[in-house]
Formats: sequence, structure tokens, C-alpha cells
Amino acid sequence: MTKKITVALDAMGGDRAPEIVVEGAALARERHLGVHYLFFGIESKIKPLLEKHKELSKVSEIVHTDDVISADVRPSAALRTGRKSSMWLAVESVRDELAGGVVSAGNTGALMASSRYVLGMIPGIMRPAIASFLPTPNGECVMLDLGANAESAVEHLVQFAIMGDAFARTTLGLPEPKIGLLNIGTEETKGTESVRQAYAVLKKMSSNETDFPLNFHGFIEGNDIALGTTDIVVTDGFSGNVALKAIEGTSKLFSALLKQTVQHSIWAKIGFLLAKPAFDKLKERVDPRRYNGAVFLGINGSVVKSHGGTDAFGFSNAIGITADMIHNGFIDRVRDEIERISHLVFSKSV
Repeated sequence: MTKKITVALDAMGGDRAPEIVVEGAALARERHLGVHYLFFGIESKIKPLLEKHKELSKVSEIVHTDDVISADVRPSAALRTGRKSSMWLAVESVRDELAGGVVSAGNTGALMASSRYVLGMIPGIMRPAIASFLPTPNGECVMLDLGANAESAVEHLVQFAIMGDAFARTTLGLPEPKIGLLNIGTEETKGTESVRQAYAVLKKMSSNETDFPLNFHGFIEGNDIALGTTDIVVTDGFSGNVALKAIEGTSKLFSALLKQTVQHSIWAKIGFLLAKPAFDKLKERVDPRRYNGAVFLGINGSVVKSHGGTDAFGFSNAIGITADMIHNGFIDRVRDEIERISHLVFSKSV
């Protein structure tokens, strides 16, 4: 990156803040040289940590506040009492164009509520969606919504597909990402009414009937997510969150069973040692820290939620996603694409 990009960091958000936030920024600094940082939080805690990283210090500024939004605060309470908090001020810096995006490992509900209140929605977008990456045999796929909306109408699903398309193009560099709509079967007659209607709209948008073609694959099932059948998986927040947790649980089960198997006998241990280089590559490939950073798509600004329990490496990847979104003009791209297809989706707010 050659142009200056500024990322706002909620330095007090997360299980091990501000240490992990500063360490993560130091790692991100090595990979994203054109990024500057605004740290929001308690200066007496942030400054000593920042002084350990001289190169990072040169491109960083601390904005002091004593207020912190705790992990157990309700979103409504955060809106009432958290307006001087590190999270809120970090989000405001995006609104005031002091930063191009914000990263927080803090309270998810509070971050979503404050982002919607301070930044608003991209014009034409009705609902936000939480999106993240998942590993596949083909590389990575983008999945949304992962929990922002328990139920989604047809127009919401269509807009999720459009935002997912723009996100995959700007962050994964895919020229024509393939979009799949999650369903209980691949037949056109299956699924709820809203899913079937969304299918019809997306199918039309993928044809030559419009000037905004999407690469719509059609319906996909749960097993297609990990297989990498499509680059983008679109679903409502209820199904998306359940699918994500099922994938995470399966991954942990696989790791536990592998460990038990290796410890079963001396020959298994010897075999594991011989295959260790391959297992190390596999571990690196599926390392959840590599995919840390859930994006609040639809918000009128780049907002990324880091996992609260991640380490510095994971937090640095959340910063990297934010920097890529800013660098590639993700928000402007979504604005332009929503405006172009406004005749295909509803423009009223719900």
C-alpha cells in the first residue's frame, strides 16, 4: 500500500486489551506499511506498550478516554451511556473522516449498535449483515449473514448477495466471485418463500436481462460451504450462525479425535512424527486466527469485529481486512452497485 490509510482501534476492547491490540498493530505494521493508527483508550496503559514498538509509534496517535464498554453491557445501554467510550469514539473517528475504518474486539452488540447509530446505513441497504471468511479447498469463501438478522426477507438476501459480491472482489481479489444461496436442497422448489423469491431475483440478475450481472450459482446445501462450491454463501443470520458454530464444533472434534488417535499407541506417535510437517501445514491452513475479523456489511463505514479472545496474530489479520477494504474503496463500491440495481430491490427501509 502506497497511499496513507488510517485505521481506528478500540484499544480497550477484547479479553487481553490493550496488549493484544498494540501487538496486533505492530504485526500489521510489518505487512501494511502505508497504514496509520489511532488508538482510543486509556493513555497510561497504551503508551508504555506503544513505546516498545518504535516503528509503530511513528505512525500512531493515542486519543485518551477513561470510559470502556464492558463485554456484558446491553446494546441499548451502550447507546445511552457509552458515548465517551473507546469504542464509540473510534467509530466516530470514521464518521468524522479521521480514519477510514475501525477495528474492535469488544462487545459485538454494542459495536453494531454504535456503528448503526453513528455511521448509519449505506443508502439503499435495509439491514446490516455480518460477514467472515472460511477456509475451503479452493482458498477462502465469504459467508453472510452470520447473526445480525435472525430472519431475512427476499430483498435483504438479495442485498446480502450484492454486498458479498463487492466484498469478495475487494478483499479476495476475485473478478467474478460465484454466489450460492444456502437452502435445504438444490431444487428450485425447495426452501421458504423468501429464499425461493431471492433465488428468482438473483437468477435474473445473473442473466443478460440486466446491466448488473452477478455470477449466481444457485441453491447450495450445508456441505457445499466447506467444499468451496461457491465463493460467497448467502443466508439469513439464524441459519448462518448455526452453520458457523457447527463448522467450528466439527473442527474442534476433528482436532480432539486426532489427538486421541495419535496417543493411542507408540506406532501412532511415530507415524505422527513422520507426518508432522504435513500436519503443521494443515494446522496453518485452518488456523482460525487467519480468518479473524467479522465485517459489518451495510454500515456506512468500514467496521470490523475481531474475536475477543484472539491473539496478536489474529488481531493483525482483522486490521489487514480493514486496510484492504479502505484501500480498495469497498464502501464506495457497494454504494455504486446498490444504486445501479435499485430497480431490482426495494428501496424502502424496514
